[in-house]
Amino acid sequence: MGTIEAELPVADPDQARLHQLGYKQELKRGLSVLSNFAFSFSIISVLTGVTMTYNTGLRYGGPVSMTLGWLVVAAFNGCVALSMAEICSAYPTSGGLYYWSAMLAGKEWASLASWVTGWFNIVGQWAGTTSIDFALAQLVQVIILLGTGGLNGGGYMASKYVVLAIYAAILITHGLINCLPIQWLAWFGQFGAFWNVAGVLALVILIPAVAMERASVGFIFTHFNTDNGMGIHNKVYILAVGLLMSQYSVLGYDASAHMTEETKNADWSGPMGIVTSVALSSIFGWIYLVALTSVVTDIPYLLDPGNDAGGHAIAQAMYITFLRRYGSGVGGIVCLGIVAAATFLCGTACVTSNSRMGYAFSRDGAMPFSHVWHRVNKQEVPFNVVWLSVSVAFVMALTSLGSQVAFQAMLSIATIGIYISYGLPIFFRVTTARKSFVPGPFHLGKYGAAIGWVGVAWVALVTVLFSLPVAYPIEEGNFNYTPVAVGGVLLLSVGAWVLHARFWFEGPVTNVDSEVLSRLG
Repeated sequence: MGTIEAELPVADPDQARLHQLGYKQELKRGLSVLSNFAFSFSIISVLTGVTMTYNTGLRYGGPVSMTLGWLVVAAFNGCVALSMAEICSAYPTSGGLYYWSAMLAGKEWASLASWVTGWFNIVGQWAGTTSIDFALAQLVQVIILLGTGGLNGGGYMASKYVVLAIYAAILITHGLINCLPIQWLAWFGQFGAFWNVAGVLALVILIPAVAMERASVGFIFTHFNTDNGMGIHNKVYILAVGLLMSQYSVLGYDASAHMTEETKNADWSGPMGIVTSVALSSIFGWIYLVALTSVVTDIPYLLDPGNDAGGHAIAQAMYITFLRRYGSGVGGIVCLGIVAAATFLCGTACVTSNSRMGYAFSRDGAMPFSHVWHRVNKQEVPFNVVWLSVSVAFVMALTSLGSQVAFQAMLSIATIGIYISYGLPIFFRVTTARKSFVPGPFHLGKYGAAIGWVGVAWVALVTVLFSLPVAYPIEEGNFNYTPVAVGGVLLLSVGAWVLHARFWFEGPVTNVDSEVLSRLG
């Protein structure tokens, strides 16, 4: 008992608050509000998200679905972020979403709500790391292709096995970086934030300035592309599918919540990290989108698998912009290098967030072999769960060898799965806990419930929209497996609960002595 009491200096309110929530301080608390923000901003990484999914936006609706659709998505995402920030301020723990669900769902449903939320979040995070790092491996392959002459010039097109090997090397590097002390990780997070801001500013100035042919303002903001080659012609339907680009591009800001046990003034810094990362990403992302779309003058050519970049629209647009001006596409390849660096830093932050969620979930006994994943090393880093995150992400990507459709189904969890885990605690905040919720320093006052309901409605809507077929007639090669993948996670998590976990999982487990808790009130 004396040892625990010695861990409770009155001068450390963060540690005292964590003990009130039921946990010992085991991770090193060395992050500032800037560092906390930087992790979420690096994971959102609009350079990564927009570049990865631009083909989808261009095919489904084109410029208007991206430039104006982005603003619509940003407004609703803002409601989700504000509600999450308010809850984070009340419960600043590494568990984040699943801990919030347990505290807000009421005693009868707390353990089940915590279990389902936690599994949607951690599986979504694993899929998110897979999508980011695999996209980086594919971008490296495109850079090599263009650097060796392009597809039409006999450039080197890497096989799927070579791409998987590049992916494995990236994952291992991210694992090694995440074994460093938190001070080093904070530096990577801050550098990632700086790189995204500097990269966006550089590209939005450089690309339109170099372009010899630029789209008109009317084209950028009003042109609607219905020639998608996917058998879909209804404009409302096309626009709905096209929103996937904007929705995916602003994802992962729960990282600020997962880093709160390593953040100073966590009940304020964590919420501010969530809100500011989403706000700034929305602004910079829109600027980047407009700049890219300004050089889109031939949509079918950019989407053509036979172009120099093998159908990678952004890579082709950057490459041809410099080629037409200077007779060489090297400048475009350099621009792609800027995006690749941002994607690498994004992947680094993804593994950091994965590992903190895994650490917290295993601390509460929710994962198989929890005692292994909960351990921290001498540098107070959850070493084992870092490599668990890397290993699971690698296994997920193995599906790409057998079926690209199966791989895309796996990645759909990255968007829908994570947003479901965002929506559940907000739903409990505005229903079962509407009258009992005690806000922290960051709160929305009388608007909290209304903003929360908007956030819940948006999560429900995008879950339906992104489960719709993306091509007609529906065939094996174009079937949208999103509802299957999401339903699979729901079925497995609920099934595991009914058959096994309900007999022993009680939600977040207090690891602080009860006498200490009573002293803290």
